[in-house]
Amino acid sequence: MKESEKMTTMIELKNVSYTYPSSEQPALVDLSLEIEAGEWIAIIGHNGSGKSTLAKLLNYLLQPNAGEIKINGIEANAENVWEIRDLVGMVFQNPDNQFVGATVVDDVAFGMENRGVPREQMLTKVEASLRRVHMWDFAEREPARLSGGQKQRVAIASALALEPKVLILDEATSMLDPQGRREMVSLVRELKAELGNELTVLSITHDIEEAASADRVIVINDGVLEEQGQPAEIFGDAHKLENFGLNVPFAEQLKAKLAERGIEVPQQYETIEGMVDWLWQSISTK
Repeated sequence: MKESEKMTTMIELKNVSYTYPSSEQPALVDLSLEIEAGEWIAIIGHNGSGKSTLAKLLNYLLQPNAGEIKINGIEANAENVWEIRDLVGMVFQNPDNQFVGATVVDDVAFGMENRGVPREQMLTKVEASLRRVHMWDFAEREPARLSGGQKQRVAIASALALEPKVLILDEATSMLDPQGRREMVSLVRELKAELGNELTVLSITHDIEEAASADRVIVINDGVLEEQGQPAEIFGDAHKLENFGLNVPFAEQLKAKLAERGIEVPQQYETIEGMVDWLWQSISTK
């Protein structure tokens, strides 16, 4: 591989451990991980597995008890805290907890106002960010009057306006209905297609269907990194997923039920869309 073609490491963790002051059980144990610029990573695990702890460590909302974290080559520590938070944008489970502005425009502008961004530049960035998430038509709307999915789009716009290198979605779809979750996944695909290596996305989620859209899946179980690989590698082993306390993707459940009825099914991992296509082809050839 040529030097110019080498991937850039955006996130690097070396032997990171963290235990909450009120707990004897570690939330993360000796975790080492590298994430390249432009990757879309899904981090999955049962409730309490350490996923959200990892997100807070990456944004320096928490400080590891041991180990080292670097974002874009910069060590996450007290000296670099504001630089790290400029590099890492976060969208949480409940967007209402993040809103501070009276209107959508005010909310997206808030972070830039705090950083002293000139007004003309700020207005340009606000519009660009809202258009990027298809919310410019709601610019003067009160955030409280938006749907759950629209609120999360505004929260993403607020993060993108600061031009982070990393966007962390910490259970950002868990309060949405199925349609809202599909729209959020579609939006992330759009952002990745548009921004490429300029934006690295981490989806902290327990939604297997959401995780299946990522480039790579990382499984954390009781604070330990257990597995990592492409969705097809991780989700093709239903028994292992169940051992980690995770749901099996619907498409894999469907394949198992069909196989029980003596129907020959695809051996490789399939998304829901892939199974729909396979079913239509099977029906049309009969």
